[in-house]
Amino acid sequence: MSAKLIFFAGSARKGSLNKKLAKAASEKAKELGATVTFIDLADYDMPIVCEDYEAEHGLPENAKKLKKLFMEHDGFLVSCPEYNSSLTPLLKNTLDWMSRPGEDNTNCFQGKITAIMAASPGGMGGMRMLPELRNLLTNIAMHGTHVIPKQFSLGNAGNAFDDAGNLKDDNQMFNACVEQFVDTAKSLKS
Repeated sequence: MSAKLIFFAGSARKGSLNKKLAKAASEKAKELGATVTFIDLADYDMPIVCEDYEAEHGLPENAKKLKKLFMEHDGFLVSCPEYNSSLTPLLKNTLDWMSRPGEDNTNCFQGKITAIMAASPGGMGGMRMLPELRNLLTNIAMHGTHVIPKQFSLGNAGNAFDDAGNLKDDNQMFNACVEQFVDTAKSLKS
């Protein structure tokens, strides 16, 4: 049975290395038999989370759209850049809005499988951010999200992709992370 999975980056930048990594992961997951949806958070602009805004307007329309999309999928993989040893404000704000119950009281993270990655032009590949992202998603796990054990960070990512956006090298750790993500999602679906 095919797992239905979302792939995205915690970056809105057009030339984002993390968008390239998330896209490469989505292509690998397709090869493994998953049904994939790649999204760009630049298409889901939202205000900064504020309870006053929420009380007056409810959830932003883009938060509702993302929640619906997540409800229709079995899991998600996010690749996020490291900003000052932490995750991006874009990703944090997106996850915060999506965790709000809204008028319909839906929990779009219930029963979802999650994988995390990072890419950076630096040698550490964003790995200092990954524990914080894992912690955030594990806290969301109280709502039923499972973060797989494997993760991946890509150092010197500025040189890791060809002109078409594909990874130049067949990276065993990258492959293992995507494989564990897809296999776990398929196992829990059946």
